[in-house]
Amino acid sequence: MRQLTVTIPDDFYETFVSFFKHIPDVSIDENTANEIPLWQQEMVLERMKNAKPEDYISWEDFEKEMDKKWL
Repeated sequence: MRQLTVTIPDDFYETFVSFFKHIPDVSIDENTANEIPLWQQEMVLERMKNAKPEDYISWEDFEKEMDKKWL
């Protein structure tokens, strides 16, 4: 038996699940523990859209700041 992870749009979910429920030996694990809420996804996308180049720092600078703060 094989496992499959699928990401589908919310509006296709019910149709997708109902189709697979009729197949013998299929189990559907609706794991939502690691799901990022839609409101949070939208917030991050909005912040990214509004960010200016001067708002960004390099990874190296970020590491230095974190080292100063936590080490």
